[in-house]
Amino acid sequence: MLNSIAKTADLMQYFRGKQSGQVSGMSGFDFIVRTKQDMIDAVETFGFLPFFTCAVPGFSLEEHVARELWYSSGDEWEVWEWKGPVIRETGCAYGKFFENKAVFISREWFPDFANYRRDGYDFDARYEDGLASFKDKELYDLLDANAPISSRDLKRKGGYGKNGKTGFDTSVTRLQAQGYVTTSDFVYALDRNGNRYGWGIAEYTTPEKRYGEEFTETVYRRTPGESYARLFEHISSMFPGVEERTIRKLLK
Repeated sequence: MLNSIAKTADLMQYFRGKQSGQVSGMSGFDFIVRTKQDMIDAVETFGFLPFFTCAVPGFSLEEHVARELWYSSGDEWEVWEWKGPVIRETGCAYGKFFENKAVFISREWFPDFANYRRDGYDFDARYEDGLASFKDKELYDLLDANAPISSRDLKRKGGYGKNGKTGFDTSVTRLQAQGYVTTSDFVYALDRNGNRYGWGIAEYTTPEKRYGEEFTETVYRRTPGESYARLFEHISSMFPGVEERTIRKLLK
């Protein structure tokens, strides 16, 4: 597995060789995705790959994917179908991490991201200090006890939905943004013949459940401020032409 930009000059050169255009403001973040492997390589090389456009110009899969893969006239959009395999094969974290939008974060970088967003708290300590709502705790505890679990099953177990509890989407989005919940895969409904159909359904877990000691022994090894500085420096190095306040807003 590729572990840092410093170790991936050959791969970045490979991406540049396939580059068909240039996005304004880009520096090292230049590549184009035509295959699932390209997507995997991008996640592992750059550490962060927002799915949709964000505050930083050029910092998204949407701006670096072959157009024929982003727009489709058929029932399947390939780039959407690759999300689950990319998560499984790289071990990356996936969730609504920037601006309430989906982002892939590599296994290497996620502990620093989680530490910064958690502000050094595990979830129980956050709740005990009055920094998390009872609604969020109720959902987190249910998810943690059943992880990995699909959003559909989580809603059913928790009594969310029509004539039931409200606020599921708000809470699960906030828990992702704070680094307590990630999407571990996408699962599909099956017809009577065993064929899958429809859009993939997010399967949620906690980083502690997914990564075990690899995560728990590293997530709090730095101060939240130190983790933030690493994140800021890393993204700034890929986009030196972008104003600092834009990157700070993205990481907020």
